[in-house]
Amino acid sequence: MEDDELTDDDFIVPPCKYEYLDHTADVQLHSWGETMEEAFEQCAIAMFGYMTELERVEVKQVHHVEAEGHDMQSLLFHFLDELLFMFCAEPFLVARRVKITEFDRVNFKIKARAAGEEFVIGKHTQGAEVKAITYSAMQIHDRPEVERPELFVIVDI
Repeated sequence: MEDDELTDDDFIVPPCKYEYLDHTADVQLHSWGETMEEAFEQCAIAMFGYMTELERVEVKQVHHVEAEGHDMQSLLFHFLDELLFMFCAEPFLVARRVKITEFDRVNFKIKARAAGEEFVIGKHTQGAEVKAITYSAMQIHDRPEVERPELFVIVDI
């Protein structure tokens, strides 16, 4: 992860394309988008939104994250895990906006920008703590000729 300059794009908050589904002792993130990249971005925002009210998060800094896997599920897992690590360790960044800058479906690699600010108790509400990303019941639906790309991810809370 590295810091970078904020761009005008970092301040644009995309429309919400995710929801939370009940799951025994955990929560399931369900996200979608016009593209698979957007579905991944929305899943990341859903995770941050479950931890705090995103309306209170200002865009003050940006960090780059990279993730790779051996297939799409492991890529999604590692992408969310990198973002969760960014929240749980310095810089303790809660992202209001996540934008994928490179999405390699052949080699299963992602580069992304996470824009937000350091999580501060008192300024930011404390939602449920996301302890870990899981592979349990993970689903990736990518049939653009039939429907929009959709993701289902259970996170351990």
